[in-house]
Amino acid sequence: MDEQTRLELEAAAFRRLRDHLMRRTDVQNIDMMNLTGFCRNCLSRWYQEAAQERGFDMTKAEGREIVYGMPFSVWRDTYQTEATEEQKARFRETHG
Repeated sequence: MDEQTRLELEAAAFRRLRDHLMRRTDVQNIDMMNLTGFCRNCLSRWYQEAAQERGFDMTKAEGREIVYGMPFSVWRDTYQTEATEEQKARFRETHG
């Protein structure tokens, strides 16, 4: 496989993951962190860091909007729920 094809496939996989997470608003970031060790915020930070490494000026808010599909404040106010004590305990266990 040539480099360009690999990059295109990786980009397509990223877009599919991003779009999937946009549709799965029922899945909370703490659930993702507890199960996978990363969440939407991590993904948006990685995107922002990759942009900055390539000389593109991108803010935290801009990176989050790419991943969330809307301003983070809108997503948070619309979809984010308060973490349960069980979720918080699991987070402490796995991220000590």
